[in-house]
Amino acid sequence: MIYRNIDETKADVLKEIKNPSLTYDQIVSRLAKIAENQLPYPEGVDEEYFELLEKDIISDLGEGHATFTPRYILPNYEKLLEEGCDFLRLKPAETLTEAINSLLIFYHHVPSFSNYPVFVGRIDKLLNPYIENEEMAREQIKWFLIHLDRTINDSFCHANIGPEETLAGNIIIDLEKELQNAIPNMTLLYDKEKTPDNFAVKCIESSLICANPALANDRMFKEDFGDDYGIASCFNGLPSNGGAFTLSKIKLNKVAFNSESIEEFFEKNLPHAIDTLCNFMESKIRFLVEESTFFKTNFLVTEGFIELDRFVGMFGIVGMHECVTHLMKIQGKSFVYGKDDEANELGLEIIELIDNRVKNFKSKYGKSMNNRFLLHAQIESTAETTAGVRIANGQELPIYAHLRHSGLFHKYFPSGVSDHFPFDSTAISNPEAILDIFKGGFEVGARYLSAYKQDGDLVRVSGYLVKKSDLERLKNGLHVNYGNIRYGKEQILDHNILDRMVRTTDE
Repeated sequence: MIYRNIDETKADVLKEIKNPSLTYDQIVSRLAKIAENQLPYPEGVDEEYFELLEKDIISDLGEGHATFTPRYILPNYEKLLEEGCDFLRLKPAETLTEAINSLLIFYHHVPSFSNYPVFVGRIDKLLNPYIENEEMAREQIKWFLIHLDRTINDSFCHANIGPEETLAGNIIIDLEKELQNAIPNMTLLYDKEKTPDNFAVKCIESSLICANPALANDRMFKEDFGDDYGIASCFNGLPSNGGAFTLSKIKLNKVAFNSESIEEFFEKNLPHAIDTLCNFMESKIRFLVEESTFFKTNFLVTEGFIELDRFVGMFGIVGMHECVTHLMKIQGKSFVYGKDDEANELGLEIIELIDNRVKNFKSKYGKSMNNRFLLHAQIESTAETTAGVRIANGQELPIYAHLRHSGLFHKYFPSGVSDHFPFDSTAISNPEAILDIFKGGFEVGARYLSAYKQDGDLVRVSGYLVKKSDLERLKNGLHVNYGNIRYGKEQILDHNILDRMVRTTDE
């Protein structure tokens, strides 16, 4: 199956070349994807997939027809600093200067679906052992962060800090507030027994100023992955020294819209969509591992920075809110997802079916996760489809009730789910209250939470960050270095991200 005929392909190429809002790198990336998509999908992708694709029920998230690199890679950066890298002619790092430069060189060679690294490591733990002089370290780390922001032009790039407090972690958070960078997206791995309150409060103060960092429930992620995991891209928990082969998604609302009864939804349409997507993902993984050369020749593999067995397939879902609403409607009921118990119970019934059926699909690969795909609450950019299992914008609950609702669903999503809360400008004077709120959320099962200031320039769209000022530049036809601004534009303009309920610390 060919993606486009030759005349259509030429038109696509010219459209990208003539687009005045794209930078050189963005044009090159888009042209490469057009070329890749002249190939058919891998062997094993059947007509059932194309039928559901045509109905907009499932999506491959633009990964391309011939996957030649994993979607998300989480290399062993500790190994790099301790042992060096033969391919890049890097020796073990002995100073902070050497550690920073080794990392920056290495990042350039870590691929992903976006052509940039989606995980740059637990940067506080990586840099802290090399700090000898705090003043000098602050200057060096400042330029390290500036370099990341200016050269990794995609805010799916993600850094982790914590759970313990370190000098490097404090320096990084201080600099985040000063620099106001969109990249890297950042997460504090939070554990109430390991993360001092004063450091967690400092991180929340930073998030209210620049939307970074978010907080991950470290204990919950460790229950799924053990100690060796990282948060990559948006909010994606994945095995370290590995990553994700691929990510595709089902639009639950579209499954519901194509169902005439709740019985048809549960007994036919949803199981069929799940099975079709699992088989599609397996075909892509098989091509990547067995036919492309990545896992045979790439230095990340041959030098042991990543391991094939520590990669996994990610099964994404969106549109739970609209799905439940539609299924209630065809039963003649008006219960509301989030607000009403019967609607929430229906949502849990749906996610239980998905979870069980995906777990029953055994992949040939992914040994570290028992050859099973992991569920992921995916983002979406249309007004009719809410991300993952979130409550739709404009229908949020008071924050404690909202967090209890999140706790019902977050346990099903080892590879990522989130809730994001804009706060009014007065919250900056009481970050301790937000920490208490988030602690309560983690206690009732929330996995990943973030706060940001409603009237700030930086906005946490889903997991990644965009600047409102960059959106204005793009709307005016000017170049913007960050590729994510185009996704953020869709989310902000089409999905009303800026209309999320604004919270206060005295709710």
